[in-house]
Amino acid sequence: MTKVLIVDDSSFMRKALTHILKSDESLTVVGTAADGEDALRQIEAAHPDVVLLDLQMPGMDGLTTLEHIVAEYSVPVLVVSGLHRSEPAVIIKALERGAVDYISKPSGLISYDIDKIRDEIIHKVKVAASAHICNLDPPRMESRPPRRFEHSAPERMVVIGASTGGPRALANVLRGLPRMVPSAVLVVQHLGQDFIPSFADRLKWGCALDVAVARNGEVVAPGRVLVAPGGCHTLIVRENDLLKVRLSRKPSPYGIYPCIDHAMTSAAKAYGNGTIGVLLTGMGHDGASGMKAIKEAGGCTIAEDQSTCLIFGMPKAAMEAGCVDKVVPLPLLAQAIMEMLETRPATDE
Repeated sequence: MTKVLIVDDSSFMRKALTHILKSDESLTVVGTAADGEDALRQIEAAHPDVVLLDLQMPGMDGLTTLEHIVAEYSVPVLVVSGLHRSEPAVIIKALERGAVDYISKPSGLISYDIDKIRDEIIHKVKVAASAHICNLDPPRMESRPPRRFEHSAPERMVVIGASTGGPRALANVLRGLPRMVPSAVLVVQHLGQDFIPSFADRLKWGCALDVAVARNGEVVAPGRVLVAPGGCHTLIVRENDLLKVRLSRKPSPYGIYPCIDHAMTSAAKAYGNGTIGVLLTGMGHDGASGMKAIKEAGGCTIAEDQSTCLIFGMPKAAMEAGCVDKVVPLPLLAQAIMEMLETRPATDE
């Protein structure tokens, strides 16, 4: 049985979520709380496997409560919030601070129709229960003097894919890369379309790199990080000797937009052996085929080690497919990327 604690200041939401969770025989509700202080007391007493946490509460707010839970109890937290439309940046902050995932209340803070997302709630609770909570705050990459690069160097691209747990992991990887990174960087994060602009802003705020949401037709340049927008796929194409972004609604094998496989495969075709694929935490198999395409094009690949993955599914799938060159824990990923950029040949060498 997975033990769940529900934290929401609405008595209706507490009762409705309890009813939904009790409809699944593998889940049990061990308590409910109306504020953060009570939530922390109940975690001490009931030892839940998962916490469902609202963000807007009196007294200790949801973000502060989340930080206490992650730091002091290492219990997986699912944010259940109605702020996704009005304040998407708050959800991104929660994911950065250690929430496993989020559930958007369908009709605002008090959603009388919450039962229509019953299956999503139950599925995400079960995923959260399997999450590996660990310290995801690596040091900056300052262990050795950075090598100087010229931006006239051969064409290279780093494609980084992530899903569950990705916002926090990606922020840490980009924080470790130097401002003059000698490649283009494409970030593909499984995230709802409404959240991508706030996600890109948070990444930009937390690192020294130029970060922006990818736009259809823009020219790809070294030293810049492009974030794949939601609701479509981000492809890299070569047109008239220029490397450009093409947004596409081509079918996705997993029904996911953006798809990591599509982005990596297009980059491998455009950059050849100048491509580096990086696969971070996430559930499922997206990215394994893309990593294989990069290897077949002569590029190289890195997967996040299980020890730091919130969910090990995607890196594990790529490793089982035999298309991973290096397996690296999160604190060393930025350094591993830079070492590959320094040592691997590129397309016009």
